[in-house]
Amino acid sequence: MRRLIAPESVAVVGVSERSNGFGSRTVANMKAFEGRLYQVNGKYTELGGQPCYPSIAALPEVPDCVVIATPREVVEPIARDCAAAGVGAILVLAAGFAETGKPEHVALQERLVAISRGANMRLVGPNTIGLVNYAIGAGLTFSAMPDRRPLRTHAIGIVTQSGSLGFSLSQAVERGVSVSHVLTAGNSCDVDVADHVAYLARDPDCHAIACLFEGMADPNRMLQAAALCWEADKPLVMYKIATGQEGARAAMSHTGSLAGSEQAYAAGFARAGVVQVDKLEALVETASFLAKAGRPKATGAVVIATSGGATIIAADKAELHGVALPQPGPEAAAVLAREVPEYGSTRNPCDVTAQVISSADTLAACAGALLSDPAYGVMVTSHAYAYESATSRLPVFSRAAAETGKIVCNVWAPEWLGGPGSVETESDPHLALFHSMDRCFATIAAWHRRDALRRADSSGEHRFADASAGTAMRSLLASAPAAALTEREAKAVMALYGIPVVEDRLVQNAAEARAAAEAVGFPVVLKGESPDILHKTEAGLVKLNLRSADEVGKAFGEIMAAVDRIAPSPDFRGVVVQPMIPKGVEVMVGARHDPQFGPLVLVGLGGVLVEVLRDTALSLAPVGPSEAEAMLRSLKGAALLDGFRGAPAVDIPRLAEIVCRFSELAADAGHAIAEMEINPLICAGDRIIAADALIVQGEAR
Repeated sequence: MRRLIAPESVAVVGVSERSNGFGSRTVANMKAFEGRLYQVNGKYTELGGQPCYPSIAALPEVPDCVVIATPREVVEPIARDCAAAGVGAILVLAAGFAETGKPEHVALQERLVAISRGANMRLVGPNTIGLVNYAIGAGLTFSAMPDRRPLRTHAIGIVTQSGSLGFSLSQAVERGVSVSHVLTAGNSCDVDVADHVAYLARDPDCHAIACLFEGMADPNRMLQAAALCWEADKPLVMYKIATGQEGARAAMSHTGSLAGSEQAYAAGFARAGVVQVDKLEALVETASFLAKAGRPKATGAVVIATSGGATIIAADKAELHGVALPQPGPEAAAVLAREVPEYGSTRNPCDVTAQVISSADTLAACAGALLSDPAYGVMVTSHAYAYESATSRLPVFSRAAAETGKIVCNVWAPEWLGGPGSVETESDPHLALFHSMDRCFATIAAWHRRDALRRADSSGEHRFADASAGTAMRSLLASAPAAALTEREAKAVMALYGIPVVEDRLVQNAAEARAAAEAVGFPVVLKGESPDILHKTEAGLVKLNLRSADEVGKAFGEIMAAVDRIAPSPDFRGVVVQPMIPKGVEVMVGARHDPQFGPLVLVGLGGVLVEVLRDTALSLAPVGPSEAEAMLRSLKGAALLDGFRGAPAVDIPRLAEIVCRFSELAADAGHAIAEMEINPLICAGDRIIAADALIVQGEAR
């Protein structure tokens, strides 16, 4: 990858007299290259005053990287020449390969991959715009690109699957953003976005990575690249596109319809410490901020502006994104009281009035006092006018931020987006430019979450279930007569992992049902048992809150009548009698095996309503106690767990432990279990019990 992205020597094959040809445009983009550049075309001995060589073999050295800027038809023999010579990497600019879907073009691309891998030679493309390394002036692309500027200590790298969008994002250079690399992947038949991210994780010229990501056959490779970024403490900002559901599947559980691939990506990225944004416009802004900001020194933010409207918007967005706006401490408050006119506001958000802003000394005193306050890790200001008079204030904020080791966010209010002050803000290592108050506070919140994850103590994370549970689980699955386990069979598997399940007794007639009800104690629940009927309530096979033997006998008859109406006739095992669990908060815990990510675990509130409300949290299995508790707390209905209208508060650590045990079962089972669910777990205080369960075996059966 170094010979590809940071080559010392480059050859361009296909250069010609046509100035608009891909080869000639690539050579023009290499004008600032610090290494050695060679032109290759057998038709010429010289082009543009520089030698032109007839072939790769004729070059005075083996180049690190070769850009193949020729028609598709001659790419393969050139690739073979590169492989034979020992070239480190090739970029194939030509299109018309596997992306056409035509068998002969797919086969051609596959041959290129075989050639490259056989020679340990990396391949970018085909159908790629190319890449840029501004640190060495290497413009390995035919695309128009910003001129090289000196890199700053807050330069970001841009990685995209879409070449065009990658180079459009790189134009942030023109407004002052420092960009170290622009790396695109084309058809990704060899080098892909995960390779690019992994490389930048260790590149000292790149201080944060902005990645536009569509998806990949093996998403764990991207998670591994993200892990390298985390290890290097280099922020990785991700905008995931192509978020529509890929392919419908017949889900037997609520979990199957709720835990889609996009939720799995989001869960994997969150665990890996990736900062995710939901808008393309936020990608470069967020990465640039994180490259400049370092680690937060405090979780509080302070807002200082001359517009009362701007301070109100700031307060709204801070609340929306959960960013604290604490009031100034005594020392800062004293400075504000002295400097801010009485018609201003010294409370956070601070409306310091135009009188303060117009005086550099007064503004410096207020900004310095607030940034020195230990409650604040960041300052937010609103840039009201794109005029030179406003630009002159920026150095005041910059100096105050530099002196305190903090950062100031300059939220750009003018509709003149590129007006005076924008480039100055982007270029300053202590100032971050945002084009909306909403994105500013969303980024601050993400910054805090990332830091909390870095500081989290995972030493207490451990396995709850006994080590022998996996062997016993696989034995029970193997002995099950059908792929879909009955509720009793599913609960027996879950009990192996220490998950509390309701007692049940299987009966075959009304007399046995009445006797079982007397034994377990009224009130009771009756449920018909059949591996062919996974949703028993909808089929009329569940009768609740039965308080007498007569009610039990009647309910038994109704269940048998419902079974008789089902066509074709199901495999009916009998009727299960269970004690009626007292009311509590209903929690669903589910898992499914994703073909790309492996076992996923999901939690939600609401019993049957979980699929309607879609109030769920998802992660990769297994999860530890802190992650399980965070999943529960993230639910919109989480307040129900803390006690609502006199109901007892749920023992959250105990509930989190059950989620962990459930996730350990999912992780141990792997693809042996396709879907698994407890719905509901009935929770009241520390009484938490699984009232119903489902397991559907998977490929391993």
